[in-house]
Amino acid sequence: MAVLRVNPNRMELLRLKEQLRVARRGHKLLKDKRDELMRQFLLLVLEVDELRREAEILVERSHAEMLLAKAVNGEQAVNEALMAEGNLLCAEVGRENTMSVRTPVISVQLEEREGRLPLPYGLATVSGELDEAIDTLAEALPLLLKLATLEHKSHLMAAEIERTRRRVNSLEYVMIPSFEETIRSITMKMDENERGNLTRLMKVKDMIIEQEIEKRRRQTEERRALHGSA
Repeated sequence: MAVLRVNPNRMELLRLKEQLRVARRGHKLLKDKRDELMRQFLLLVLEVDELRREAEILVERSHAEMLLAKAVNGEQAVNEALMAEGNLLCAEVGRENTMSVRTPVISVQLEEREGRLPLPYGLATVSGELDEAIDTLAEALPLLLKLATLEHKSHLMAAEIERTRRRVNSLEYVMIPSFEETIRSITMKMDENERGNLTRLMKVKDMIIEQEIEKRRRQTEERRALHGSA
């Protein structure tokens, strides 16, 4: 692992230790986020699969009912009935935040009269088969919107999981080992410098002791010379 290019001093060592502490904490938080995203993603996939099956059943049923309505009333009569102007359909768009994943949420409110949706055509225009097909489509519409919302959310969540995974790997295999190796290198360099300083201090001490011994030896010889002359 590459060692960062820093000055091997105590201040840099303290700074790198603090960065290592923050990196380890960030690594743990990102791992927890990744695990929670994975858990919610798996639950979301199961919910999407169930909703898709329900929506497909309703769409297939409405398609069969529409074919029956065309067979009974004729394709032109059904098309003319469906071209009639009906009530406006209002949709509300909100946002949902899940673990930093912001997803648009679309919902519609269908107005019902006497327990069923208002039809854009007269009741005497076509038979009831077309009414059943439209009612089935109206029943499928909220499911389709919810399915689209959850599928989009699953794509966004998968992208966020991938981004989080890359960050976790970058911290785990690049940044944290680099910090640890640099701290180890600085510590070894400082220990080496400390041993060098200690060796120099011991040499200076030995020199001072030798000088003191030599000084005392000279003083002793001078005193003996004075006593001998006397």
